[in-house]
Amino acid sequence: MDIRAVLFDLGGTLIKTAPVPIIFERILSSHGIRAKQNVDEAFLSEVAKEMANDHGLPYREFWRIYNGRILRKMGVSRNIEELADTISDEWWMNAGLELFPEVKDTLLTLRRRGLKLGMVTNGFRKDIEDIFQRVSLSDKFDVTVGVDDVGARKPDRKIFMHALEKLAIDPQEALFVGDNTELDYRGAEDSGLKPILIDRSNKISGEYTKIRSLKEVIQFI
Repeated sequence: MDIRAVLFDLGGTLIKTAPVPIIFERILSSHGIRAKQNVDEAFLSEVAKEMANDHGLPYREFWRIYNGRILRKMGVSRNIEELADTISDEWWMNAGLELFPEVKDTLLTLRRRGLKLGMVTNGFRKDIEDIFQRVSLSDKFDVTVGVDDVGARKPDRKIFMHALEKLAIDPQEALFVGDNTELDYRGAEDSGLKPILIDRSNKISGEYTKIRSLKEVIQFI
């Protein structure tokens, strides 16, 4: 069956940002607060896993809990809830947000080929809108899906199927491009889409269909 659509992950696939601890430190520093302890990737992964089922919470509440945990780990002990909300409000202006350089050309090429375009992320709708406005992607996709659109997160089949239903296509008619082996690649594969792993640094080993640049997606159409 011919490919009719290409769907993308967002973070690490279309956009890049500064590391999470650096963004926290930037915001805290701008408010005259110095972190007392470092936060490593292991701790961030632990928090993400423990909150994996909390995406049904309202946007503000979810990030208040998440940011609060990071702040406490960094040794911040005062005004936690207020600071957690400040982190949410000022996140994207301090994130060093950038598109990967080949994104817009790739999307334009796919559009000219007559393909439908979609984006599926484990982020919230508000974050999607903020990001797209900042990097001028608001008019580039036929459908965008976040966790609060579905009440589920990748690798759950529901979030992939929601996007496909909006596009009115079958799973086998779509490619899904992402940078995470479990959330993106396995999630898409288990949902019937054809997965592609974007591995720009060529660091991921295993039996995956891989590309180093989004421009290489064209060869799978």
